[in-house]
Formats: sequence, structure tokens, C-alpha cells
Amino acid sequence: MSDHIIIEQSTAHPGVQIIRFNRPEKKNAITRAMYVRMTEALKNANEDITIRATVFLGTEGAFCAGNDIGDFLAAATGGSLGRELLDFLNALVNAEKPLVSGVDGLAIGIGTTMHMHCDLTVASDRSQFRTPFVDLALVPEAASSLLAPRIMGHQRAFALLAAGEAFSAKEAKDAGLVWKVCSAPDVESLTLAAAAKLALKPPEALKIARDLIRGDRAEITARIDDEARHFAAQLKSAEARAAFEAFMRR
Repeated sequence: MSDHIIIEQSTAHPGVQIIRFNRPEKKNAITRAMYVRMTEALKNANEDITIRATVFLGTEGAFCAGNDIGDFLAAATGGSLGRELLDFLNALVNAEKPLVSGVDGLAIGIGTTMHMHCDLTVASDRSQFRTPFVDLALVPEAASSLLAPRIMGHQRAFALLAAGEAFSAKEAKDAGLVWKVCSAPDVESLTLAAAAKLALKPPEALKIARDLIRGDRAEITARIDDEARHFAAQLKSAEARAAFEAFMRR
């Protein structure tokens, strides 16, 4: 449903587009339709000169619980996961304006890995970052297998992506995944303030600086495609089907 992703232009912070997860009853787990909405918003930001930065926000106590497991189970039992997730990931990589995220509470799976594509992330001190890919008999996505070791080193990347260890907000900040940690009530205001500052900067100079810092996007999209091939194969595996069914019975 379209209201599971709310797209709005901040009236208090001109130039800032907000993409807000709004499916709190499912801890903001992402459906295929939600991916489509976010992809459209990111592409629109590239074309709209009035948008200078995009902010991702969740709801109280939950940023995003990752991909909807129902979609995974449907794909594992004969369906297709579709292009929606890959389209969103490529839109993240090819976003031409700064991306800022504000996390309060759970950030699971892609709810964690998407911050590797953000330029600034603010997290509440009660946030938890976790990627249970291997526990679900899957593999890392969003080019996290490339970006995480660069950001946090091999051992912390392995702990996050392969061992499925949870990272507190402080641990995520120490690892370089998060820029600032604050109290839960301050997440949204600090996130929007950071985006508003970026929106006021000379746009062309900021774009060049951002592109230089981010480096070769082709390498990132190639890794997304490589991960996706393994991900699709694992989705059809018996061990993945068993893991999804066990998850749905919980």
C-alpha cells in the first residue's frame, strides 16, 4: 500500500525530501510495493532541482525490519522476488543528492545495509543493527560484502554479515556505520537538521565532493549483481525454505 511509504517535502527544511517507513505493525518490513515507492522518490530527487537532500526515517522504535519475509517465502516456493529490490539498490547507488538516515530502534537486514549508501546516519542510543542473512540461509546484499569491510574492517564486517551478530548504536558508530548517536526523541530533529545544512551548500561543489568520496559506482553495482545471483540461488534452496517456514511459525 502506498501509505506504507510516505514521501514528503519538509516545510521546515526547504530542499529536504523525506522518505518515511510507515508500516509499524510489521516493524516497517519492506514489501515490493514499498521498494517501488522509494525508488521513484530517489529517481525524482535526481531530476528535481528543488530537492537538495533525501532523508530516510522510520517510526518510533523501528527503523526497518528488513525485507518482508512473506515475499522471501513466496519466492522460495516457486514465485519470484522480482526486480523491485534490485531497482531500489541501484537507485541508492545512483542517487545524485546526499542521503541522510535517522534510525530509532530495530534496523535489520537491508534496514542496516542501506546505511552503507548513506552519507550521514544518526541513530538513537537504543538502536540495534543486525543482518541475519546466513541465519535465513541467504547471503549479504546491497553490496554490503564490498562496502562493510571497507567501512569497518574484515572482522567486524564478518561479525555483522556472516555471524549475524547484533551491533548496538555505539558499536555501529565505533565501526563507522553511524555518524552520531543521540537519545531517541532527538533522532528526527538531528537528522533533518543535518540534511538541511547539506541542502544549503553549493550543490555542484557538494556533488563533486560526494562523488569523489564515494568512488567508483560501477564496482558497487557489479557487486550488487554478483550478490543478487547468489541470493536468488539460495532463495530456492531447501535450507532457505526451511528457515523461512520456521521464521513464519514463530
